[in-house]
Amino acid sequence: MKFMATFVGTIGLLITAGSASAQTYPSGPITLVVPFAAGSGTDGVARVVAQKLSDRLKQPVIVDNKPGASAQIAAVHVAGAKPDGYTLMMTTNTSHSANPSLFKALRYDPVKDFTPVTLVGELPFAVVVNPKLPVKTLKEFVDYAKANPGKLSYGTPNSTSLVATETIKRLAGINMLQVPYKSSPQAMTDLIGGQIDFYVVDFGSGMSMLKTDKVRTLAVTTAAPSRLLPNVPPVGQTVPGFDLTSWNGIFGPAGMPKPIVDRLNTEILAVLGDKEVQDKLATQGFQVSPSATPQEFAKYVVAQRDHWSMLIKQAGIQPE
Repeated sequence: MKFMATFVGTIGLLITAGSASAQTYPSGPITLVVPFAAGSGTDGVARVVAQKLSDRLKQPVIVDNKPGASAQIAAVHVAGAKPDGYTLMMTTNTSHSANPSLFKALRYDPVKDFTPVTLVGELPFAVVVNPKLPVKTLKEFVDYAKANPGKLSYGTPNSTSLVATETIKRLAGINMLQVPYKSSPQAMTDLIGGQIDFYVVDFGSGMSMLKTDKVRTLAVTTAAPSRLLPNVPPVGQTVPGFDLTSWNGIFGPAGMPKPIVDRLNTEILAVLGDKEVQDKLATQGFQVSPSATPQEFAKYVVAQRDHWSMLIKQAGIQPE
């Protein structure tokens, strides 16, 4: 009985301490880690959200880019951080949905090592090619690739680009050379320069180029056309059944106190409900669709991990 009383007393002190820390949270700067380079789609969304979140919390929210290793560098860093709400991560399906199936071994568990805070929304992608290629539609590109097997190359700075391209390759029966990249802007630069021929780019980092003659936009990866590119058909019109997009959300390390998680969730939802924020994100092609609660987001993360596992197997991608 003495042990039980001590145990209960200890738990009570921990709960009281957690509540007290939540009441004073935040009392200093918050770091929002982004697993991709500055200029990427996720980076653009993070900076818009961070600015407004800082205004609401009355503390700086600093975006910290930690690109590399398919988002693993950032994921490992955040997973090992103190779970006090001062280190967060805005990431995508790359680190939490695709990597478990793309790599034989990860130094983090996307479910066990993180505290889901809020699903932010989705970022569509578009298929673009170097304009010097003699093609104006995705069908013409497929025919050209079939006539030139192994002679064309494609960039892959993230899991969505990789899985989308590999799925198109498999379903269309074409063969191209993969060129991995650390960042989306670098891949776009090389596409424009002719170092690669084909690239599935996110609207966030690519929108400024998608409406120019520096690249040729052949299709969007969503099942329906995008209102931002209304004259660009979906990939599914050429490759039946194709439908792919990228999700974006905010996490903390595992073990964050519930009051702090709930506070962050409430404030981020308020940010995402701000029309100015929605308008800024819309210009990047980002579609705001937040989860109502952290618990809802947690279920979504598990479901997306299983969904991307299926997509990767269907694309025939072997883990590294």
